[in-house]
Amino acid sequence: MPPAQSADDDGVVGVGADLEPGTILAAYRSGLFPMPVDDNRLAWWSPNPRGVIPLGGLRVTRSLRRSTTRYEVRIDTAFEAVIRNCADPSRDGGWITSRIIEAYCQLHELGWAHSVETWADDRLVGGLYGIGIGGLFAGESMFHHQVDASKVALVALVTHLRSAGAVLLDVQWTTPHLRQLGAIDVTRDAYLAELRTALSADVELFGPVRPDG
Repeated sequence: MPPAQSADDDGVVGVGADLEPGTILAAYRSGLFPMPVDDNRLAWWSPNPRGVIPLGGLRVTRSLRRSTTRYEVRIDTAFEAVIRNCADPSRDGGWITSRIIEAYCQLHELGWAHSVETWADDRLVGGLYGIGIGGLFAGESMFHHQVDASKVALVALVTHLRSAGAVLLDVQWTTPHLRQLGAIDVTRDAYLAELRTALSADVELFGPVRPDG
């Protein structure tokens, strides 16, 4: 993998390569993540600044706290359904291709990719997914079909990560929505320093991965 510091002004480090588990995991360990730039080209990104949510800095409003009582939260019970909802082509800015779905479902089977889901009346109504390596959780995307359903999944994720000893919650880029929840921008160098600490943490955020993962 090219170094994260070699990114261009848009944050692109390179274009191409495959989506095998080893390739993707090496990218995250190097501070990169994959995202297509069009239907045919896959780019590897290291944005500067980088969006993170400090694990002690999540903002939970009174209304969101009330919402946490309206949904049931589950972890890793419907990963493929979550990523397919996140990939809904009717959503603005959709970028999750069939290749991405296949690759991350494989990573889920190996124990690296995880979903946090919100359920109402036994129906999936929101959730998020991402990659866990050491003390890092790299959030990829989230969706909701009911009010605050994705936010409740994020609250549950942060609670879980804090109890598991996580170090870093990466959200790639900040958005107005994420900033309302406490996301901040950090420099690339600061992110990479925190990433090194996270990767060296002796924790298993979601339990052990398969030996061949």
